[in-house]
Amino acid sequence: MHQVERAIFDLRRGLPVLIVAGESRVLVQAIEGAAQAAASRLGELAGTTPALVLSRHRLEILGARGADEAARLPLPAGLASRRLEALAFGATPAASLGQAGLDECRAALEAAEAVDLAALALMRRALLIPSALVARVAEGQESVVAAAVADGTLLAVKAEQAARCLDGARGMLRRVSEAHIPLADAFECRFILFREPDGLREHVAVVIGDPTLDAPAVPVPLRLHSACLTGDLFGSLRCDCGEQLRNAVAEIEALGGGVLLYLAQEGRGIGLANKLRAYTLQDGGLDTLDADQILGFGEDERRYGVAVDMLDALGIRRVQLMTNNPLKMAALAEGGIEVVERQPLYGTLNDHNHRYLTAKAERAGHLLDEVFRARR
Repeated sequence: MHQVERAIFDLRRGLPVLIVAGESRVLVQAIEGAAQAAASRLGELAGTTPALVLSRHRLEILGARGADEAARLPLPAGLASRRLEALAFGATPAASLGQAGLDECRAALEAAEAVDLAALALMRRALLIPSALVARVAEGQESVVAAAVADGTLLAVKAEQAARCLDGARGMLRRVSEAHIPLADAFECRFILFREPDGLREHVAVVIGDPTLDAPAVPVPLRLHSACLTGDLFGSLRCDCGEQLRNAVAEIEALGGGVLLYLAQEGRGIGLANKLRAYTLQDGGLDTLDADQILGFGEDERRYGVAVDMLDALGIRRVQLMTNNPLKMAALAEGGIEVVERQPLYGTLNDHNHRYLTAKAERAGHLLDEVFRARR
């Protein structure tokens, strides 16, 4: 686990890491900010020409339908960084590469290996674009790479450990600190901060009022709320997150108390940097799901194991869940939390969030009929 955590930080700093799978040694580097010189240095250290690993979602944008979870694309030597970015997360790859170039790339795709899947898992955990430069270490360079690992210049991590990094570490969430914090809509509130073992993410349980947490038979009003800086803090009109957050606090208070889990899963789990990239793509006419796919992400990258751990720590096993998202209900049930009842929780439909909410309803299955009915 510690090596994976360090690998994530190195990748975010733009440094390569070594992924080891059996006898295979592969150098990996994030695609973000990877200038042509960085790709060349990676190839020189490995003694081979780097390849580009792409997620299934990005491969579909490139026209490679029916692909596995990932694929590897061998790169010609001296590939310009702008062409690399066009392949990895460009909005219009055909325009950037030309149709012939795009056809050539599709024809050159190779099946992904365990190290490739591990590399993409690390990128997702690090909240980076889910594409990676990879270069297999040549036999003649093994001693050079081993020396770099030995002196701490290069970090090595096992592929199987890296591949599991998205699953979190169930049962290892730490309860760090807490305080009473009165809110405008709920005076009696206790904020409890939990930290994930890798230290990257912190989540907050807001215990509102005086819910019955020690009576397992009584369902606790619960809201799972994924952090949204633009909506929650700045009142963005592009989403309904801020309204949902405040409505949830007021509703839980009206019900006599309950819990709001504020989860560090910005942008449906893709992180703030990628969410802003997706917003720019949406300004060009895409909906929220298509914009995320262009960047290489799936419809929803969130995982709710941490929410189950927080509920376990609070002794909550039965809930009245405030949500419009069936995936949240299924995730809690899978984690052993009984969802006794679902309570809708709406924001206001406006001209800025109409396309966003429409995509959530029509493509992601969110239960928003009442919202659109009220607008008619």
